[in-house]
Amino acid sequence: MDSNSIYDVIIIGSGFGGAMSAWALVQAGFRVLMVERGDWVPRGEHNWGPRGSVYFTPYYSTESIIKVKNDKKGIKVGMYYNVGGPSVFYGAVSLRFREADFTPPEEIITSSGACWPISYEDLEPYYTQAENLLNIAGETGNDPTEPYRSTPYPQKLGSLSRTSQLIGETATKMGLHPFRLPLAINYQNQEQTRCVECTTCDTFACAIGSKNDLATRIIPRLMQKGMTLKDNTVAVRLIQTDKQITAVECIDKKKNKRVTFRAKLFILSAGALASPHLILSSGLEGANPAGNLIGRYLMRHCSAIVYGFFPDAPAKENRFHKQLGIHDFYFGLPLINSSLKKLGSIQQVQTPPVNLVKEMLPPGIGSLVSKTVKFLTGLLVQAEDQPRYDNAISVDFSQKDPYGFPAMIISHQYSKRDLTARNLLIKEAKKILRKAGALFCYVHHINTFSHAVGTIRMGTDPHSSVLDEHCQFRGIHNLFIIDGSFMPTSAAVNPSLTIAANALRVGEYITKQFKG
Repeated sequence: MDSNSIYDVIIIGSGFGGAMSAWALVQAGFRVLMVERGDWVPRGEHNWGPRGSVYFTPYYSTESIIKVKNDKKGIKVGMYYNVGGPSVFYGAVSLRFREADFTPPEEIITSSGACWPISYEDLEPYYTQAENLLNIAGETGNDPTEPYRSTPYPQKLGSLSRTSQLIGETATKMGLHPFRLPLAINYQNQEQTRCVECTTCDTFACAIGSKNDLATRIIPRLMQKGMTLKDNTVAVRLIQTDKQITAVECIDKKKNKRVTFRAKLFILSAGALASPHLILSSGLEGANPAGNLIGRYLMRHCSAIVYGFFPDAPAKENRFHKQLGIHDFYFGLPLINSSLKKLGSIQQVQTPPVNLVKEMLPPGIGSLVSKTVKFLTGLLVQAEDQPRYDNAISVDFSQKDPYGFPAMIISHQYSKRDLTARNLLIKEAKKILRKAGALFCYVHHINTFSHAVGTIRMGTDPHSSVLDEHCQFRGIHNLFIIDGSFMPTSAAVNPSLTIAANALRVGEYITKQFKG
């Protein structure tokens, strides 16, 4: 089909929201066009190199103007532009939200009015479907916060590394309950290359295609079933006529020309930063009764990595070891701080490859610091952050990028409560590492927006939520927003699987409501 054709559905973005909503639609026979700003990420030995980390690739782009307010360090924020979105470079951890995450306590909600219009039970069958599509490897029975599941994981995990054994045995002796993190990695499928347990997984594209990312496992199957993918195509404006979207205006980067695609339905899945940016750039906020909330209530977890420095190298095997999680503090630490009902999660994090450290730091410092890398291992702490009105995405039309997009302005500050929760988790992570033999610990605070959610939230009240319970944009009946922006609260685990499950749920709803 060409640009003059009218599709049933146009999906903007090829991440978890876009790919999984497309799955339901394509299976039902809808004519689907997926528009993706980036290109396919080639796979090969070069992905194992130090410059294979996403931040050194052209797929993490800073070509658009993004300014972060309230940021004293002047962080330069980029966006993932590639087929499959962040899944290609993520660490593959695939956790479900906990049942209680859908009814968060008042300390999280405060005055935000955040309210989930769906429950864990509503999403459970779609979590199962997402895990099967992504062939998630996992095991049950050890996570003290583990939610109900109707079926086992579709795949078994590989063995634990020595580093993970050390952390696991130490945590167990401390009375904690470490558990195996579920991973979107192939350990058993004979038709796909099996994981070789390298150390270049998180922030790297898999060189051999063993990570079950969307570009490896989902999008090629969608294209085989008839979905059209337009990569290197920048969606710059949604065109509204009589309270419906009639077309999306794009720029074809390969041909350097503007093109317009038309459809009956539109799904925006560009992510919690880019989706509100496109809506505000297109002037759609006036059509929504809660239009003043578009871009508001941005969340990204309040996270840090606690590194322990050991007298002897804890990761001598040079093997993948992002394998364990600890959720004993997920719902607070009553004996230490009874006022906080939710804290968050602790997960192992992969020790960065030596060559990557050399690349990321200035020449002299990089060479010096890289010699110490083998003596450390780390734990990631993720505290659930509050949805706050002032944490927001806005646009500045006085500055525009090469595609005509206005500048994106990000305003974000953590609350005292967020920082307190993170600090409590940091203390517990330090205890584990020191008990395991660390001489001292170093804390690296995470400033990226890799877990960004919120900004176009769902809810039951049309004046306090932009989307209804089906992620339909209020005031424009043929526009759905299906990515991390739909979330009223952030929980405290990686959001990818919940984005995927919700996309399958909404995709199924669309097939039933709009077929024919």
